[in-house]
Amino acid sequence: MSSARPTPDLETILAALDVACRAPSVHNTQPWRWAIAEHSVHLFADASRRLPVVDPDGREMTISCGAALHHARVAFRALGWQPRVHRLPNPADRDHLAAIEFTPLPQVDQQTLAMVSASAARRTDRRPFLNAPVPAELLEQVASAAVEDNVRVTIVTDPVRRRQMILALAHADVVQRADSLYQDELLEWTHRHTHSHQGILAGSVAASGPLPHGIPGRDFGTGDLESPPAVADGATLCVLSTSTDEPLDWLRTGEALSAVLLAATTAELGSCALSQVTETRVTRDLARLVTPNGIGEPQVAVRIGWPATAEFPGPTTPRRPLADVARQWTD
Repeated sequence: MSSARPTPDLETILAALDVACRAPSVHNTQPWRWAIAEHSVHLFADASRRLPVVDPDGREMTISCGAALHHARVAFRALGWQPRVHRLPNPADRDHLAAIEFTPLPQVDQQTLAMVSASAARRTDRRPFLNAPVPAELLEQVASAAVEDNVRVTIVTDPVRRRQMILALAHADVVQRADSLYQDELLEWTHRHTHSHQGILAGSVAASGPLPHGIPGRDFGTGDLESPPAVADGATLCVLSTSTDEPLDWLRTGEALSAVLLAATTAELGSCALSQVTETRVTRDLARLVTPNGIGEPQVAVRIGWPATAEFPGPTTPRRPLADVARQWTD
């Protein structure tokens, strides 16, 4: 009797990792590396792609990698394999974020297949959404998709709290606009041409630039994407928070973020992650006010709403070739 552990073949692994690389990441930096071992697959942060100005501690890099990890989990399940994830498996290597082992799945559920389809359709939509409320039950459905340990999704329904979040995001924008190092870093990763496999493409940024009635977000200037009329942004804000603020919390936040974004896409809603809530202390303290009892650590916010343009979803943002991010394991 063979003692070999069941493992997906290389073709299956590469197919799952191709889905994983569709995950969103800060500035589309795609700061992940995958190593394929004999009986496991390993996720590493690529610290060379960390943004030193906005992300000195690697929080957003790790959240981005967590989103890729969740995409991978969904993809492996859709391909008939149950992933068993060991997070932060090597204390001596802080970039080694996860090791994945496998057991065969007897059948694949429809929700998993829907989420894999959503991974291909999901886009970050920075344009304002329709000024029409998303039903509360649909918002709860989207929020409940995040089932990661120690991650809470708070739907901001109170107008006062929503206003506090908008002020927090506006404060971050003002502070960062005045920082020349921030501006240099932003310029490095934005307005890429269509042949680029990384960064924010001009085709993913609204042609009108930031709108006066929209929820403040990162100012990417003006791009080439069709924009709706200057109407009030009807987006609902959600905040993902954790009780502690450690690398494991960041990784699980990314997994929860991925689940929320895929659930929103499945519901035909637009979405956009807002990482600026973590990037200045004042902003983070303001965002903390919307968390349960005003405690915990806000990690990322999300805008969710009905798309305001017929061109939805927006154009696909290219990704790095899989050969650049996935390798056979070498010690």
